[in-house]
Formats: sequence, C-alpha cells, structure tokens
Amino acid sequence: MSVPLTAAPDPARSGVGAVTASTWRVGTPARQRACVEAISRVWRARPWPDAGLLSYSVAVGEDGDTLLHYAQWSDTAANERFTALSRDERVAEIDAAVPGIERVGLSRFELYRSGTRPAGDTRAPGCVVIVDIEFEPDAAGLREAGGREGWVDAVFAALDTDPRLPPGGLSAHFHLSTDGTRVLNYAEWESAQAHIDALAAAGEGVGSPTPEWARVRAYPGVRGSTVTRYTPALSLSAG
Repeated sequence: MSVPLTAAPDPARSGVGAVTASTWRVGTPARQRACVEAISRVWRARPWPDAGLLSYSVAVGEDGDTLLHYAQWSDTAANERFTALSRDERVAEIDAAVPGIERVGLSRFELYRSGTRPAGDTRAPGCVVIVDIEFEPDAAGLREAGGREGWVDAVFAALDTDPRLPPGGLSAHFHLSTDGTRVLNYAEWESAQAHIDALAAAGEGVGSPTPEWARVRAYPGVRGSTVTRYTPALSLSAG
C-alpha cells in the first residue's frame, strides 16, 4: 500500500481523538537529516500499521539537535495497539541507520480549540512553533478562572481584539495534556523570520500590549512556558 508523503499535517483534521507528541535529540544537523530520511524510508517500506493512526509527522528543530514527532490518532486505543504491535520494529531499523538517538519522552494530548486561516489563504507553513505551557493543576485560582480551557479561551479573546496581529501567523492549535498539567500550542507560521519579527514587536511575546493579553500573561496557575521553532520535514498518512 502506498503511504502518501507531504511536508506537514493538518492539525485541525476531523476524526482525531488523541494526539501524541515527543522529541528526539540526535546531536547535529547532519544526523537530523539522516533521521528524517530513515523515518521516511522505514515507514514507506511497510504497510500502514493501524487504521487508527491518522497521520505521523516529523519536524526539524532549528537548534540543529532535536526532532519533533506529532501523531494524530482516532483514539488512545489505536496508539496503544501501535505501541504493542508495530513500534519496536520501526524503531530498531531507524536506530540501526542512525545510532545513538535520545528519545526524550512522549506526551498525550487532546485537541481543544483551533484558530485557522481564512478560506483562500494558500500559504504553506514554513515554520512550526511549539509553545508548551505548564500549569499547576491544583491551584485554586486556576480552577476559579476556568482551568486550562479558560486560559486558551483567554488567548482567543486576546487574538480577536488585537489591533496588530502578526502578518506571518497562519494557525494555532491548542492541545490539553491528558495528565492535566500542560497546554501545547502547535502554531503554524509562514516562516521562522515571521515569528522572530512578531516576538520583536511591541508587547511581551507575540501579541500587542492590550488588557486581554495582560490577562493571559497573569492567568493564575501558569508555572512557565517554552517556545521552540521547527521546520516541517515530512507527514505520513494511510493511503
């Protein structure tokens, strides 16, 4: 069976009941490229492992070290079947091609809310920005403010009222971790430079100095966040 190959997934695709995300550390840009080539070769040489795996995508970190792995599943059971029956043989062949990969860990998420570009905007994402926000799940103020969902809703309220949205932002897809501690924003940008320019503009991070953005930044229960840029490399799905 043919396994279609594109550069990037559709984070807002229908039918997704679970998302997994993980990071590999491989050491150098040359090893990043070798890993992407090995992943493409190993996966496309085999039958698609499970109908419940909707897409598997890899993006290359601009740090010259990391790879982001982002997979969409129909449900958690599909992910569990893949882990039990199909993962090890693929990992072994990739490791044989590129020894010494450090797998940092895998986290499970559910997509909560997406902001997508207007119809007719055909710009391809040249950069994926992962914003990983950590919350204190037992904070009383977080519960009173509406939890992690309330924080995401506050972000959308800030975006809707921002007088100067960055022109290079294409979409934002907010995922809630199943352990209750994190929000992951998978944001698509036209280019890495567009994101760099947005960070350099007025305000603290992406966003104008408005009361709505101030509420987001002062939201109770937020422990910290990280921002990492990646370049889309490949996205595989069932034929």
